[in-house]
Amino acid sequence: MSVDAVAGEQVLAEERELVGRAVAGDRDAIADVVRLLQDPLYRLALRMVWRPAEAEDATQEILLRVLGHLGTWRAEARLTTWAYRIGVNYLLNLQRQTPQEAAQLSLDTYREGLADGLAEEDYRGPEATLLATEVRLNCSQAMLQCLARDERVAFVLGDVFEMTSTDAAWILDITPAAYRKRLERAKKRLGTFLTSTCGVADSKAFCRCSRRVDKAVELGRVDPRNPTFARHPVTPGGRTAIKAEEQMIQLHDAAAVLRSHPDYAAPQQKMDAIVGLLNSGRFPLLD
Repeated sequence: MSVDAVAGEQVLAEERELVGRAVAGDRDAIADVVRLLQDPLYRLALRMVWRPAEAEDATQEILLRVLGHLGTWRAEARLTTWAYRIGVNYLLNLQRQTPQEAAQLSLDTYREGLADGLAEEDYRGPEATLLATEVRLNCSQAMLQCLARDERVAFVLGDVFEMTSTDAAWILDITPAAYRKRLERAKKRLGTFLTSTCGVADSKAFCRCSRRVDKAVELGRVDPRNPTFARHPVTPGGRTAIKAEEQMIQLHDAAAVLRSHPDYAAPQQKMDAIVGLLNSGRFPLLD
């Protein structure tokens, strides 16, 4: 057995022990399960619903569903992978639409919008670097919303989270071949858009984050007093916005633009509320 396989078996054994204690009603173990899953699930939700407030609500709901079904986990996959399966099912069927979904915005239409109002010179105002980063992070979130949900989640699992096609297919409950076809379709659409539009992905493309700042502020997409993504809290020890951008520049390809977000952390107050609800005895989730 390879070193990776041995390490994987050890992690599964530790997760089995943790889940066993949680299902038996150990409140500390329940809190540990929440801590283990909250940030990965939040990052998944954020990529699917665009805005942090909606992602917080979705994460809370997904975690409650995960905890409610914890007794059914049989270690057929890592606990996080299994939780992703529950989360993806919830997010694909979410009734609430993002603004792009409601407007049925296509990548072509989004590209036209980026060309409108592009300044001739880079933004030179206060916090220029920070706001250009905010534009990039906000823009890459928005372009994902122009994909159909099934393509979006395929891309997020494969090219953002870098999961294997086997694991991603299991999460989506489709064959690996069907998953690879769906992923390739999403990659082709996003790749074509980025190389023709985004100056980060292709230096010959017309759009520059630093030239979109004024327009983004005017449209209310970026709040210069409170940049949503550039100053978003990150997981302890995780990638910051600066580190993610450095990695993107090193890779310098279309996929890197979509991947190069910080390791966002779920809002702790809402996650603590879940544990508090369980500890109150008024929500016998694991009985």
